[in-house]
Amino acid sequence: MKASVLFIDTAHPYLEEELSRQGFACSHFPGDSREEILMKIHDYEGIIIRSKIKLDREALDKAVKLRFIARVGAGMENIDQAYAESKGVVCLNAPEGNRDAVGEHAMGMLLSMLNHLCSVNQEVRNGIWIREGNRGTEIQGKTVAIIGYGNTGGAFAEKLSGFGANVIAYDKYKTAFSELYVKEVQMDTVFREADILSLHVPLTDETRNLVDKAYLDSFNKPIYLINTARGQCVDTASLMDAIDEGKVLGAALDVLEYEKLSFENLDAASLPEPFRRLINCNKVILSPHIAGWTHESNYKMAKALVEKIKLCWKTEGLRD
Repeated sequence: MKASVLFIDTAHPYLEEELSRQGFACSHFPGDSREEILMKIHDYEGIIIRSKIKLDREALDKAVKLRFIARVGAGMENIDQAYAESKGVVCLNAPEGNRDAVGEHAMGMLLSMLNHLCSVNQEVRNGIWIREGNRGTEIQGKTVAIIGYGNTGGAFAEKLSGFGANVIAYDKYKTAFSELYVKEVQMDTVFREADILSLHVPLTDETRNLVDKAYLDSFNKPIYLINTARGQCVDTASLMDAIDEGKVLGAALDVLEYEKLSFENLDAASLPEPFRRLINCNKVILSPHIAGWTHESNYKMAKALVEKIKLCWKTEGLRD
């Protein structure tokens, strides 16, 4: 009998095509609500998910046949991973699939921010020709600090390698990772030397509101901030205060504190005053959580998951 796989979210067609070719029976019900999904989840050995719903204890307890969860992306915050693994469920993700997309997007946001490209584009279109007021800042000679040196942090360091910057990185859970593109440092060095700060960490209890007032006050000089990680890693009110005080010279945010769980929209019911300050600030550039959202990464994440599912199905003894 074929193992059944439920697609809770959409993915590149390659994922379903290849799993079907490998003998899995794939089903997807794109219009289903969480309640409807939970009514049928007991029938499936595998789940493919992005961020449509939380796979919390309630969902996992109903998924009585579940053998694996495959997240089309990097972050696992919408999955109770510890509880799933305690039930013998293998949890997979594909951070290598969108590493280059995130690295390139962070690079693009940095160049746009330092050279005022978003604002000058509108100015010129409106007949405004300001040169001196839009003088740019070069990356060369600046110290770029990367927080979290995993797939996307490493990709960003690689993209920076031709710009003549001093690239340093701090990762609480990794050591001895200095290489051609980066020098490993502790946080006191980041606070002392950074001109540009880029976040590449997952959302956990430790990183939620990581960048708050105390964190920003710890830098010895004004910085530029890039966040392509998770919106809730940055406290928006503290960021806007730091911009007003000149401690942050500019921010480039692909992710926002006020996103819904699905990352497909803003949570309109909870947009407080700091958000209004954010969108009215000309020192901030924004994009709608698309750093890892390229045509190429869509396929690469699917390909990575196919290989991981095949491997775990074979090596973890999941096949009956």
